[in-house]
Amino acid sequence: MQTTFPAAPLLPASRLPRSFSLQYAGLLVFMIGDGVEVGYLSPFLVQTGQTEHFVALLFTAYGLFAALAAWFSGLLCDIFGSRAVMTAGLLFWIVPQLLFLGVAIPAHSSALLLLTYGLRGAGYPLFSYGLLTLLVTTIRQDRLGRAVGLFWFCFTCGLPTVGSIVAQLLLPVYGQYITLWIALLGVGAGGLLAVLPLPTTARAEKGSLKDIGPTLRETVRQIRHNPGVGLACIVRAVNSSATHGLIVFMPFFFMGRLGLSQDVWIRFLEIIFASNIVFNLLIGFASDYVSWRQTIIWFGGIGSAVSCVGLYWVPLLYAHSSLLAVYGSAAVFGMTLAGYVPLSALTPSLLPDHKGIAMSLLNLGAGSSVWIGPFIVYLFERAVGTQGIILIYAALFLASAILTFFITPPSLTRPDRTSSQTLPQSEGVPS
Repeated sequence: MQTTFPAAPLLPASRLPRSFSLQYAGLLVFMIGDGVEVGYLSPFLVQTGQTEHFVALLFTAYGLFAALAAWFSGLLCDIFGSRAVMTAGLLFWIVPQLLFLGVAIPAHSSALLLLTYGLRGAGYPLFSYGLLTLLVTTIRQDRLGRAVGLFWFCFTCGLPTVGSIVAQLLLPVYGQYITLWIALLGVGAGGLLAVLPLPTTARAEKGSLKDIGPTLRETVRQIRHNPGVGLACIVRAVNSSATHGLIVFMPFFFMGRLGLSQDVWIRFLEIIFASNIVFNLLIGFASDYVSWRQTIIWFGGIGSAVSCVGLYWVPLLYAHSSLLAVYGSAAVFGMTLAGYVPLSALTPSLLPDHKGIAMSLLNLGAGSSVWIGPFIVYLFERAVGTQGIILIYAALFLASAILTFFITPPSLTRPDRTSSQTLPQSEGVPS
């Protein structure tokens, strides 16, 4: 069985921002709601009686569900369409969260916390990566870098940048528990804004869950024929692992060992992602005119390895003498993480006739990072401490740069906007 997305009309460049403006706005609001909890959920759960070690396990369970949902998001879009997949993601976020807040937290039940929060992990990957899959299968090749850059701008602007700012505004007024309920309303509003006006090309296609088996077999076949797409999945997993791990253990490093306030920690986190969202756009645009792969290797992998180490040493040395230096280390880290943005454009180019499969593998990598980061904390923190965890993340960034070197995309040509001539490889085509 050959599994490809139904052909979608290419959007003229002048229509690109306007065509998906409501989806971008809905994604932003959805991720703001999703990101409200990021800066304080881990300490909040410890305050309710859970151990720091259990919280790492809880975030790992969340990440496992997120990884599965991310993997299947592209495949399900192939079968049912992006509209159906995004709707499922919205429901997977709202229903388990209602049980998490209304039952599991008041009951102080570890089992219910694991079940409900774990299931909620499937929500945001189905919603957001369903939209990302729609973009990469619709937007013309020469505008794809900036399209995915704008996607990641909205994604990281909400999670956790603006989400953390909203939390800082709400926490003094409503407290930690009620703020979580308010965030749920934001997720619902953003989800509806994005899903309801989706274009007809994103509506559900006729399909069956029976198609998943052949699709998975085709996925394995494509990885065998083009190992680069499997490497891209691994690189994507490394890209976000550290950020998902930081929110588990770094609050205790800042507030416990360094004696800083929760506001300083949340602001530190905000700066990481504020920097990241700006450079997501800049790198997305620039990568269309330079090499996607070289950007990932040097700016993403090697740059993130160096800046990750600074996340530990700069606060340790300057926490009480120069908060500007501490915040500067956060800004540099967020900037270098943006070097991975072209991966969302590079990966589909590896399988131009099977973009659904390419995106499912890329999404699997993104989802896997949600559990890999906390799982590293769960396994190693007691043995190597905060410094050791940071060094592990830095080593993974370096490994991702090496793996990207072995991803060899095909020589691509793309139609010129005004003629049938092709553009030379130096004009934004990955090297």
